[in-house]
Amino acid sequence: MPTKETNQQEKARFDTRLSKEQKLMFEKAALIGGYRNLTDFVVSAVQEKAKEIILQKEQVIASQRDAELFFNAITNAPKPNKDLVDAVSEYNNQLSK
Repeated sequence: MPTKETNQQEKARFDTRLSKEQKLMFEKAALIGGYRNLTDFVVSAVQEKAKEIILQKEQVIASQRDAELFFNAITNAPKPNKDLVDAVSEYNNQLSK
């Protein structure tokens, strides 16, 4: 049977200092946005931004890796085997008829 401890996520604390203007603006946004409190708003906003940044970076890394694989395949392509050479010859013969 699970205990109360295994059902709860491990928590960590994050403290920051804000200017009064920032705090008032964030509180207003939290209220307008329907958040329970400033903490819920900040955590939600930061989490969404973090996901966006991570996704964007992962896409860039994947794109770079794909480009490397593509250009490596082009520049270091193996020599065509006999079947491929024969197929090209047959294709060229069909075109020349």
